[in-house]
Amino acid sequence: MLFFGRILRVFFRIYRRRPNAYCRGRGVQQYRTGAGGAFLLPVYAVLYYNLYSENLYSPWGNTIKEVNGLEFIIGIIAFIVGAAASGFVMFKVGVNYRKQQAESAIGSAEKEAERIIEDAKKEAESKKKIALVEAKDEIHKSRSELEKEIKERRNDMSRQERRIQQKEENLDKKSDNIEKKDELLQKKLKQAEEKLEEADKIKKSQMEILEKISQFTMDQAKEHLLSMLENDLVHDKALKIQQYETQLKDECEERARDLISLAVSKCAADQVSETAVSVVPLPNDEMKGRIIGREGRNIRTLETLTGVDLIIDDTPEAITLSCFDQARREVARIALEKLIADGRIHPSRIEEMVDKARREVEHKIKQEGERAVLETNVHGLNHELVRLIGRLHYRTSYRQNVLNHSIEVAHLAGIMASELGVDANLARRAGLLHDVGKALSYEIEGSHVQIGVDVCRKYKENADVIHAIEAHHGDVEAKTVVATLVQAADAISAARPGARSENYENYIKRLQKLEEICTSYDGVEKSFAIQAGREVRIMVFPDKINDEKMTIVAREIAQRIENEMDYPGQIKINLIRESRAVEYAK
Repeated sequence: MLFFGRILRVFFRIYRRRPNAYCRGRGVQQYRTGAGGAFLLPVYAVLYYNLYSENLYSPWGNTIKEVNGLEFIIGIIAFIVGAAASGFVMFKVGVNYRKQQAESAIGSAEKEAERIIEDAKKEAESKKKIALVEAKDEIHKSRSELEKEIKERRNDMSRQERRIQQKEENLDKKSDNIEKKDELLQKKLKQAEEKLEEADKIKKSQMEILEKISQFTMDQAKEHLLSMLENDLVHDKALKIQQYETQLKDECEERARDLISLAVSKCAADQVSETAVSVVPLPNDEMKGRIIGREGRNIRTLETLTGVDLIIDDTPEAITLSCFDQARREVARIALEKLIADGRIHPSRIEEMVDKARREVEHKIKQEGERAVLETNVHGLNHELVRLIGRLHYRTSYRQNVLNHSIEVAHLAGIMASELGVDANLARRAGLLHDVGKALSYEIEGSHVQIGVDVCRKYKENADVIHAIEAHHGDVEAKTVVATLVQAADAISAARPGARSENYENYIKRLQKLEEICTSYDGVEKSFAIQAGREVRIMVFPDKINDEKMTIVAREIAQRIENEMDYPGQIKINLIRESRAVEYAK
């Protein structure tokens, strides 16, 4: 009975374990159904055996009552047979259940497949319809474009055919006209030949008649006419020769006067070359082209801004600056040297460098004024008077530097005042300021004496100094010893050998007079006399003088120059009207 209990425990364990442990390759439901039957049959067998046997056993093999050996064997056999029958029956039941489950799964899979196929067919049909619609649209579009292109080509061909037809018609007409003209020309040629033959016959007949009347042959008539013509020409030739001689004499005298005037003007230019010309060295000759610029815009800008004439000739590695105003010439020289050193030469850069050069010249003027004041030991001058004294460094009088002349006059007046026991400081002060008006003579109308007197009165100078300035050229009678000393010192400084040149001063006065005439007109901003006075460049205000009025103003200026000035050759009047707008982007 212990063995029987152990068998029951094995069957219980088999039922609880995973199916794949003992039933490989079979369904889970089949295995558990068979195992359940195999487990229940021994229980039934034990119950059956307990009912019909004398001993009573528990399902776990515990003996309740005693049994014999035959009964035990019969119980085991009954257990085995029951287990096999129950297992077979349960196996069949599991197989049938598994078959039903598989058939139901296959049926659902077939339905799902049919549904997927149906959906795929519907989607394919919709895509097919969409593709057909798009293809039809594309075909319609291509057909319309093709029809349009064919229509355009047909139109082009029809136009070309019409043109060709018109050309053919024109050619036919031209050929017809040419044929008609040819026929007409042939007729005219035939008529002309007939008329020429007729004219020759008439000419011959007339010549014969003339020979009979004149009793001269053709050759004799020619000789007679030539002899008569020769007699007439001798008289006319004599008159012509006399007329030519008189004309040649007049022309020679006029030509001689022109040559003398030209020689004098060139001689004057040579005399002032030392003080009216500056030479700027160049690193190489290629720099000349860069200074001239495209279409001459650089050199034109520099000449316009400075009022200086730039002379670029065959002189190697050098440019000549020509201007009677030394301050303007110095500005042009400094600006040109800066441009050459910088290398960037264009109109805007030229304007910038000219402004810098003007500031440097102003600084130089201030330094020269301070130097003159310290050198002459004159103190307490107004700073504006010091600046005006410095401007005299760029002024000349008869080729003599006015600043050096003023310093020399101050020293001479101070020495003579010391010898006479007069105030030497006052004499030096009057001597230094006696020509201060020349610093403004180009800008203000009037003599330099009157300008100097007005300036010193403006800055409240000593009355004796003002009187000395007013009397140093004898405009008024000298009433003080200081005024007399300034007159004497001025004459001594000007009279020393080589101090002055009359020709140069006349040249400067002529250029100043030329600029004064030009700037006296309303609407003229500024004017520059260049080319040794042979040209004047006039800048006008564009809002006051328009393009039409420029011609009238130029003509009026030319007529006034002709009436008021004496000059060799001719003077070119060049008016420039320029509008400019400047704004800064910040």
